[in-house]
Amino acid sequence: MTVSNAISGQPPAAESRTRNADSSSSTVDRFTLSGPSKPLDPARDAWRGDLADIALASAHFAPHYVKPVTRVVNAGPLHQKADAASNIVADLGEENFALLDITGGWAWGYRLSDHLVGYVPADRLKA
Repeated sequence: MTVSNAISGQPPAAESRTRNADSSSSTVDRFTLSGPSKPLDPARDAWRGDLADIALASAHFAPHYVKPVTRVVNAGPLHQKADAASNIVADLGEENFALLDITGGWAWGYRLSDHLVGYVPADRLKA
């Protein structure tokens, strides 16, 4: 706030506010949808009812988009659901994983080499 604004109690002018490009209120990246959404392949497109990979933003609507964070996952199964008893999508070696969400001890995302989407126990991820 400038001195004059601090004295008057008025908020700073919009043009003087700075934005953090990594914040959810950033205006750096804007997306528009034109036409119908493309059909999604749940095995290869990281989209759920609550969020989606930001790479899908120009082609499909989601309430929230997430920029993946690359992590290394230890060897083990990639599950279809966040449940050890669910179907196994693939057996993973020690490889790169695009992390989109961690909830209830399960990490959701996709294997970078072939974009297979699924869940792994969160404790199997390394930075």
